[in-house]
Amino acid sequence: MPTQKTLGILALAGVNPYVEKPKEEYMNGTQLEHFKKILDAWRIQLRQEVDRTVSHMQDEAANFPDPVDRAAQEEEFSLELRTRDRERKLIKKIEKTLQLIEDDDFGFCNSCGIEIGIRRLEARPTADLCIECKTLQEIKERQLAG
Repeated sequence: MPTQKTLGILALAGVNPYVEKPKEEYMNGTQLEHFKKILDAWRIQLRQEVDRTVSHMQDEAANFPDPVDRAAQEEEFSLELRTRDRERKLIKKIEKTLQLIEDDDFGFCNSCGIEIGIRRLEARPTADLCIECKTLQEIKERQLAG
């Protein structure tokens, strides 16, 4: 388990919320650089967490004679592996988003093509749907599941 308090991604990257200038073009170079900095810091933090998990699991590996102790250790390892898998998937998503920045295709909804918005992207930099399309997607998922 991580011992440090998890920081927000803006604080982690050491940046303040982006302040838009009047008549500023959406997703200009300054804004793209802002999001690239956020995504890079987030990716570095996740990679450090993965490394910490691996070293922790190697340090904790022991052969307990008591089956209860062994089961508890296996459960802890299972939870850590699940967390590591989620982190690995998130790193892939971050790298995909960084590629979108490089391709100058970042910040627009994949479904309808409108601007996603600076504040939404600061809250979730890997977002690829505007809030309306994401809400519709979640409603459809609930209807199919329920």
